[in-house]
Amino acid sequence: MQHSVVVVDDHILIAEALSGIIEKFRRYKVLYEAENGKALMERFQQPGNIPDIVLVDINMPVMNGFDTAQWLTQHHPGIRILALSMQDEEETLLKMIRCGAKGYLLKNVHPMELEKALDALVDKGYYYPDWIAHKVLMSLSNEKETAPAVKIALNDREMDFLRYAATELTYKEIAEKMFCSPRTVESYRDNLFEKFGLKTRVGLVMYALRNGLIQL
Repeated sequence: MQHSVVVVDDHILIAEALSGIIEKFRRYKVLYEAENGKALMERFQQPGNIPDIVLVDINMPVMNGFDTAQWLTQHHPGIRILALSMQDEEETLLKMIRCGAKGYLLKNVHPMELEKALDALVDKGYYYPDWIAHKVLMSLSNEKETAPAVKIALNDREMDFLRYAATELTYKEIAEKMFCSPRTVESYRDNLFEKFGLKTRVGLVMYALRNGLIQL
């Protein structure tokens, strides 16, 4: 089964180059390219133009990557968003994650890593390379706490899930480790989302690290 991809980038040559690379990947096909988020919204009005994955540049005129990711998350939550940028600043990548991106890559990556990222988005639901984890952890370790962490009671099963959530395991694999069903694992996740006021797995792991609930 092939998964459909749309490339959103205002640089036409880059968009076409990315499309050409992706078309060589066995599992993927490119539906079209769009020059910014507004153009993408317009294309979505046409039948058959809703993809499985959207590759989004961050710096674009008219409607940038942040706004595009927010719109996609709100109106098409099933679409997996992969951010592509020349920027590796922590603030930029964290903002894209908050806007709904499930992965983040620099534009100078090797095609093999791009394919790996697409595979991870499809199979696991997210892709964050090692340099992102390192940058986030460095930020957490250097950050001065301005207020004590709110103590929230967690049961043993929720703690187990938190530890597994900080690994590369999929939810299905976590369920196997915990000897329960994937639906039960999803209930642990949703309970923690509600307790901590979070929406993403990355946010959950970052919160747990920040407050000493888990260690890597």
